[in-house]
Amino acid sequence: MSETLSLLEALIRRESVTPNDAGCQDLLAERLIKLGFTDERLNFADTQNLWLRKGQQAPLFVFLGHTDVVPTGPLAAWDSPPFEPTIRDGKLYGRGAADMKGGIAAFITAAERFVVEYPEHKGSIAIMMTSDEEGIATHGVVKVVDVLEQRGEKIDWCLVGEPSSDQKIGDVIRVGRRGSLCAKLTVLGIQGHVAYPELAENPIHTFAPALKELTEEVWDHGNQFFPPTRLQVSNINGGTGAENIIPGQVEVQFNLRFCTELDEATIKARTQAILDKHGFKYDLQWRLSGNPFLTSQGALIDATHEAIESVCGFQTLDDTGGGTSDGRFIAPTGAQVIELGPLNASIHKVNEHIGLDELEVLSRIYQQILVNLLAY
Repeated sequence: MSETLSLLEALIRRESVTPNDAGCQDLLAERLIKLGFTDERLNFADTQNLWLRKGQQAPLFVFLGHTDVVPTGPLAAWDSPPFEPTIRDGKLYGRGAADMKGGIAAFITAAERFVVEYPEHKGSIAIMMTSDEEGIATHGVVKVVDVLEQRGEKIDWCLVGEPSSDQKIGDVIRVGRRGSLCAKLTVLGIQGHVAYPELAENPIHTFAPALKELTEEVWDHGNQFFPPTRLQVSNINGGTGAENIIPGQVEVQFNLRFCTELDEATIKARTQAILDKHGFKYDLQWRLSGNPFLTSQGALIDATHEAIESVCGFQTLDDTGGGTSDGRFIAPTGAQVIELGPLNASIHKVNEHIGLDELEVLSRIYQQILVNLLAY
């Protein structure tokens, strides 16, 4: 059994449902301390964060990952227990196999092999881990970055091991992500009897024209790196459940995945202008999940392209699709940030898995990236 597969199995056995780490970070630290990495815990509230670093000189290369996983869903729907790693038909099944313990195992063993082969490598290598990526992400990487910034530790290159690949390992790398802005809108009306609408004010009726306008708004046209910004309504709740009551309010939740053509302030102003035009009373609360970021060029992208071509024999595709990742907290520091990891087809699903051959290919790619950037 390979070192990468053995490590991944050990990680999957730890039931680290967010924000629980379940000992995963201890396992990683124990391995890397033996190779000269310093072990620092930067825990906040119920979130465990790990900072392992070897070397003190620039440039600083960071592998970024999260040890927490999403809940399993119905256990009966799994073909094998989700926290008992099981090999079937050349694949390893288990919660977190692809998102993202597979990526973690691959870059840990890649770093181990690299530092053994190049003990006097230039610059520094670090591993940043959190147990709060699949949750609300308020006490994880965002807090660790604050600590590093305060003491002047600057990240030059950051590779996030999130599952980016589509059909085969390395065919897609994420060089950026859209921003994510969430809104909770409460439209206020006057509750009453449906037989006496003149004595009430139906907030669903008053909001309907504004809803149409919000969903039809052309926010931007995107650019060469990002698709156009989109607004999507995720929840609408109004009424008491009775057939004969006009509701007193309606709550609407919506999200905008926005590109670099827009910013948070502009979206808020344009949204409120649309709402105000329709003249109803409302309360609007916003939550910024993350701003868009982009690494369009640089040494990290070049090294990654070269590594994938060397190991896999093909050219990768630079892409900015998908949701958000913890890379959104690293990019504002000025670091080059990309995401490269396992296939994403089974993530968050029942019977999540990773191919055994895919796991080894990914670890070799990671190692070659380190060679390209840090070997003399």
